[in-house]
Amino acid sequence: MGQLIYGGEVLDLRIDDRALTHLQIVIVNMLRRDHRFVFSWKDPVTRGDGRSSIWLHPNANLHFDFDGSRAPSINRTWLEQLYASALSGSGLVLTPEPPDTSTGADSQWSSAVSPGSDLDS
Repeated sequence: MGQLIYGGEVLDLRIDDRALTHLQIVIVNMLRRDHRFVFSWKDPVTRGDGRSSIWLHPNANLHFDFDGSRAPSINRTWLEQLYASALSGSGLVLTPEPPDTSTGADSQWSSAVSPGSDLDS
């Protein structure tokens, strides 16, 4: 279980390393293209079972803290879902991992992160 540290503050959010890796890829690629967006998650029952959100922007102080040392394989279908969520009016929301149905280089995510591409297209 990894953690996301925002502005030097450890968020009350424990995420398994696999999910945190996918979030990191989406968040970093969005921020390096100067996008600003909301990231929301469901709070644990011990905190009232509500939800929390943070505003992410290119100057945000983020630290992704992984428990494990190995990077997991990447599910492009999940990246595409998270990417679409980040671009939506609701912002980035962590969803459960779907089966990977991507076809490789022709996927929306592949074209979105290719050099010279624009995430808004």
